[in-house]
Amino acid sequence: MPFEYRKQLPSVGEVLKQLPVSPQWAQLKQQRDRAVADIITGRSSKFLVIIGPCSADNEDAVCDYVARLAKLQSRVQEKLLLLPRIYTNKPRTTGIGYKGMAHQPDPNEDPNIVAGLMAIRRMHIRAIKESGLSAADEMLYPENYPYLADVLSYVAVGARSVENQAHRLTVSGLDVPAGMKNPTSGDVSVMLNSVRAAQSPHIFAYAGWEVATTGNPLVHCILRGAVSPFGRSLPNHHFEDIVALKKLYAESKLENPAVMVDVSHANSNRQFREQPRVAQEVLNSLKYAPELRSFVRGIMVESYIEEGSQDVTGGVYGRSITDACLGWQDSEALVLRVADQV
Repeated sequence: MPFEYRKQLPSVGEVLKQLPVSPQWAQLKQQRDRAVADIITGRSSKFLVIIGPCSADNEDAVCDYVARLAKLQSRVQEKLLLLPRIYTNKPRTTGIGYKGMAHQPDPNEDPNIVAGLMAIRRMHIRAIKESGLSAADEMLYPENYPYLADVLSYVAVGARSVENQAHRLTVSGLDVPAGMKNPTSGDVSVMLNSVRAAQSPHIFAYAGWEVATTGNPLVHCILRGAVSPFGRSLPNHHFEDIVALKKLYAESKLENPAVMVDVSHANSNRQFREQPRVAQEVLNSLKYAPELRSFVRGIMVESYIEEGSQDVTGGVYGRSITDACLGWQDSEALVLRVADQV
């Protein structure tokens, strides 16, 4: 038998009934949705900073981090909108290793998807309640989105998922902004095709239903760098890259031309301490060519309480167990510097 059917997942209705979002927090989330959307469409001149751990592996540490971010938001609210990065799924190139809280609520225990779905929703709700900030998450499994639809203000589709038809069609039915990363090859035509597909209406099978979508005009690009056939990082955050993408956007006639720049991953050669330098290069490009400011809507940063990374069994509170992250002190300094320059 190819599959061992272990446990049936709870229905979306069951999960939402057990872990409801109060009207107060639902209203706050809608306000945040509009604020993020206004940045992507250009109605707001604020700069979007999506920042947080590579993987949200521990509820207490993540909520601690987001509470710190909320205090920082109050200091930069005139210039920036801070969106916590609470990524509950971890894409793996080889498929081996820790796959995120949705798989393993406890990184040291065996996978438990049923418990994981409850855990990630519980964490997102707690983060909103304690900080007033709704968050961003990555769509690794399109069918999981309904479990979090009422708590997320932004969705990212990763470099390994951006070519997948299910991701593109699902995103076409979202009512929040969604960023499509360039694939690891760096082929921006793949990314733009993904944006076009997600901005278009579709009819398809989803979660046991035939569904129809009208297209999501808030879908946009994320530049995250590429990897050469020999494994070398190829950054694509430079001035020339942004100008070239802006030209391609104009030729494609897509709605709401916009790009986020991921200052981590291949853009920083996976060196977490290089993220502030990459961010500064982006800011320099905007200063040199102010017309790009209406195209580059923000940056993405991998950041946690403690810098660096550790093994799954490491036990250091607030330190990543996947990719290395910038520590809180350096993260705070980076956010303040961005606010001072945009």
